[in-house]
Parts: sequence; C-alpha cells; structure tokens
Amino acid sequence: MTKFLGELKAQFSRVVEKAKVRKGVTGAVAVVFCLQLYFVRELLAAELLFVAGFGALLALGAIVYVVGAIGERGLDFAEVGIRVIADSARRGYAGLEEISRKSLRRPRSETAL
Repeated sequence: MTKFLGELKAQFSRVVEKAKVRKGVTGAVAVVFCLQLYFVRELLAAELLFVAGFGALLALGAIVYVVGAIGERGLDFAEVGIRVIADSARRGYAGLEEISRKSLRRPRSETAL
C-alpha cells in the first residue's frame, strides 16, 4: 500500500509540476500578448497623432493656397477696374482740354457793364 501511495504521490507531484509549468507558460504568453496589445495601441495612437499633425499641415497649406488664388483673382479684377478708371480719366481730361481751347465768349461780343 505504501508503494501505491508513493506512486500516487509521484504522479500527483508530476501533474502539479506540469500544472506549474503550464501556468508559467500561460502566464508568460499572457504577458507577451498584453505587451503586444499595449505596443499596438501605442503605435495606433502615434499614427493617429501623425495623421492629425499632417492633416493640420494640409489644411494650413490649402488655406494659404486659397488665399493666394483669391489674391490673384482680386488683382485681376483690380487691373480691369483700373483700366476702366484710366480710360474714363483719359476721356475726361481730353474733354476738359477741348473745352479749355474753346473761348467762352463769342467773337464779336462786348462785356456787360
């Protein structure tokens, strides 16, 4: 009977050792898995930060481009307006010059006293 109990104890200790080994391996695998999840989350967070940063730079560049394009269009409109004003001023000056050449009196008129 002691022999049977001895064998039973030996098998039980082997099962316990296997369970400890399994527990250790399972724990190590769980730690590695959690660390991998943590690193993946960290990498995703870093990627999201980079996306946000590059998105902000893209928006800033788009705003600068749009302001520049609007400025160029504004200069085109201003050039057209200046041409219209210049033509009008030229015609007005020519008209004033024509009026100044004409005498305000008739050739044989007398002054009124």
